Amino acid sequence: MTTIRTLTLLAVATALHGAPAVSQPRTTTPDRTSLPIAEPKRPVYTEIDARKVTPPPRFEVKAPAGAPNVVIVLIDDLGFGAPSTFGGPIGTRTLDQLAENGLRFNNFHTTALCSPTRAALKSGRNHHTVNMGFITELATSFPGNTGQVPSSTAPLAEMLRLNGYATAAFGKWHETAAWEASVAGPFDRWPTRQGFDKFYGFIGGETNQWAPFLYDGTAVVERPDDPNYHFMTDMTEKARAWIKYQKALTPERPSFVYFAPGATHAPHHVPRAWIERWKGKFDQGWDKIREESLARQIALGVVPKGTKLAPKPPAIKDWDTLSADEKRLFTRQAEVFAAFVEYTDFEVGRMLKAFEEIGQADNTLVFYVAGDNGTSGEGGQNGLFNENTYFNAVPEKIEDMLKYIDKWGGPDTYPHMASGWAIAFNSPFSWLKQMPSDFGGTRNGVVVSWPKGIKARNQVRTQFSHVIDVAPTILEAIGLPEPKSVNGVKQIPMHGTSMAYAFENATAPERHKTQYFEIAGNRAIYHDGWFARTLHRAPWEQKPRRSLQDNSAWELFDVRRDFSLANNLAATNPKKLAEMEALFLKEAAKYGALPMDDRTLERFDPVAAGRPDLMGPRRTLTLAEGMVGIMEGAFVNVKNRSKTITTEIVVPDSGANGTLVSQGGRFGGWSLYVKDGVPAYDYNFLGLQRTTIAASNKLAPGKAELRFQFDYDGGGKAKGGLGTLFVNGEKVGEGRIPMTQPSMFSGDETADIGIDLGTPVVEAIGSESRSRFTGRIPKLTVSVQDPK
Repeated sequence: MTTIRTLTLLAVATALHGAPAVSQPRTTTPDRTSLPIAEPKRPVYTEIDARKVTPPPRFEVKAPAGAPNVVIVLIDDLGFGAPSTFGGPIGTRTLDQLAENGLRFNNFHTTALCSPTRAALKSGRNHHTVNMGFITELATSFPGNTGQVPSSTAPLAEMLRLNGYATAAFGKWHETAAWEASVAGPFDRWPTRQGFDKFYGFIGGETNQWAPFLYDGTAVVERPDDPNYHFMTDMTEKARAWIKYQKALTPERPSFVYFAPGATHAPHHVPRAWIERWKGKFDQGWDKIREESLARQIALGVVPKGTKLAPKPPAIKDWDTLSADEKRLFTRQAEVFAAFVEYTDFEVGRMLKAFEEIGQADNTLVFYVAGDNGTSGEGGQNGLFNENTYFNAVPEKIEDMLKYIDKWGGPDTYPHMASGWAIAFNSPFSWLKQMPSDFGGTRNGVVVSWPKGIKARNQVRTQFSHVIDVAPTILEAIGLPEPKSVNGVKQIPMHGTSMAYAFENATAPERHKTQYFEIAGNRAIYHDGWFARTLHRAPWEQKPRRSLQDNSAWELFDVRRDFSLANNLAATNPKKLAEMEALFLKEAAKYGALPMDDRTLERFDPVAAGRPDLMGPRRTLTLAEGMVGIMEGAFVNVKNRSKTITTEIVVPDSGANGTLVSQGGRFGGWSLYVKDGVPAYDYNFLGLQRTTIAASNKLAPGKAELRFQFDYDGGGKAKGGLGTLFVNGEKVGEGRIPMTQPSMFSGDETADIGIDLGTPVVEAIGSESRSRFTGRIPKLTVSVQDPK
């Protein structure tokens, strides 16, 4: 019977599948142009007994033999003229050491702004092609500016992951559309679906380094109760632990680490011990710093002999004309910034040391990109005690900022520095961040180190290169082809040019010959040694200088002979300038940079910008306790309009205390809370003015309904209004709120129910676990009216 059954099964199998098979032949070289690498065809067996059959080889995706670990370090808002490695006044020992064992690229360019640079870096495509024409928070509805990276431009991390790499990202992300940055997702453009197995950091454009709002993957991280906590050290420890853990388990599997600190973007937060090291080192002022930096740059060979300092913008005052108070404040700002740079570079060194400690430093390819754009001048002419004032167009006075001079850089400040320092730290150039029409906005020092793969040591490379060149360089160094299809989606070919041709040949002809630049109407074009540009608006200017159609102010430079863009040739070579202007329009159209949009702060309003809003037309949002970490772009917009907060609570017999709902934090926000049993509402206007509307009596144990009603005055933005507090329908408090924040509360503080994460809106209540409400919040509703 058994024999007959076996024969029958064999006959059926033969009829269905042909002759019995043991295994299928397998191609030894995988096709890496289509990712993920296809699994081999599954063999068909007719033998019943597994002991009589040889199994096929195990299918496993591995990186090419000898593939290096890859590390990209991307510092935020650090200009060409800041780090000592490129002649700047700020000591960057880690960057120096890498340069001594590697290559300095002194003609490397970014996009002049964070989100665009990051998206271009990781994709190898121009930033408009990946829909990142500006920062994600100011996206519009136009292709090129939607803030949504398309699946047809898969990032380098996904390519490496699908080729056998372990991948991890630490620090700043800033590539997720504002309406997608919530617990509701979608998570397609979060780090862990953009190629990274591990992510530890923050999603938005900046964070409070003392009290960050962090994710581990897509899960909110509860900040430790540590008075010495600082995110820079925290992210370094997490990166070191991941590197060593991954290597302990799979030592032969190469790693890709994207290490992107929030530093040195504002707020400039740094431990005091690092600040004190810089006391008195900027007393000579920004004009002298520029001169000293240029002299060092020429002596170091990162700037050609004969280079002149490009003129400062007219808005930047000469240091010698400043008052004693201005000099005292501004030098402190520079000391804090320098400390932030040095401290960050030190932590980068600690991260890289993890590869040394496991014996893999020699086969680790490091791209240390010293800035995603030029140093930022968003601090305006005087700097800022609270950077959020910039985004709300509220000026700060010298006398007010001087009150915080001894606390500058600590938890009680959210500071930025005067724009004169940005120009100095971008030496020898004229301009700064947000200005792609000047090398002060786009030229960033880069060091490439790979002891096992690059023989040249301590040399300078002068060929033009761009942030889109990094991804193809890494693929070539590893020996991987650029994929034509990723996850079933046909890919737009990379726009970048591999820089590997210059690794061993300092005089190799440059291969990246043409590159357009555009951010909010500031625009330029590089082609074969020529650079044409127009300056449309400086970061501190409220309006553009001219219309987008006006081409009367284009300038022309021969960068082969004019490193700093100091000699405008527009008048002497109008024919070349006309050619360059036409080339800009051709390249801008080709890569999706048209139409241009020169609005900036106006685009904080999603309706005005035309981008999606998670709330859509809804004017009411109902929440409950436990719903926390809601970013501003995912919360109902309460700015410049009337609002009502209604909540059902349960007061315990022991009395109630804590936050009911809050949005923002120490440097701007609002909160409905209970303090020692007494309900109250606070409006914190940018940390400059605080208004409290409170009841007189404590809440009785049991159920209660609280309602806070804010009647906005109307007549434009940033106006005040009348606030009224009710308990069980009875008015218990009333008061005027003189003014409100028109554009945003914070870049990283959240809205939270039953707790105040991050920094406290109300200092007396506190934040994190101290602010947790002691009762219950079954339901809380925030309703708004349309603007008056």
